[in-house]
Amino acid sequence: MEFAQKPSLSKVYSLTLVKSFLVWSFTLTVCLLVVGFPLIVLMATVGALASVILQSVLPVSAVLLVVGSLLGANVLAIVVGAALLTSKGIHPQDVDWLRWLHGEARPSHTSVYAACPLTCSLVQ
Repeated sequence: MEFAQKPSLSKVYSLTLVKSFLVWSFTLTVCLLVVGFPLIVLMATVGALASVILQSVLPVSAVLLVVGSLLGANVLAIVVGAALLTSKGIHPQDVDWLRWLHGEARPSHTSVYAACPLTCSLVQ
């Protein structure tokens, strides 16, 4: 009876892998959007030029082809990156620069207000 109630180790491990993959996908997407903004501008420029060039060859679907290729390449890069990080066993909890993801951010300084020397003794 106890054996049926305990979750199997493989089920817990697979849930951990899925959670790690989803967190890595989210993190890589955010990093691409925030840090990779110059890359996005460069891809948009190359995509616009490719659409203009392909317009003479494929007049109806040039823009659709270029946009689909760029979006597909970005999604593929994020999924492959998340899969590689997950398969190598690198969990998001082990990475130092992901502290903001767990809510463990420590403030680097404390705020000091100009009125504090006058009013701090009143609060205590």
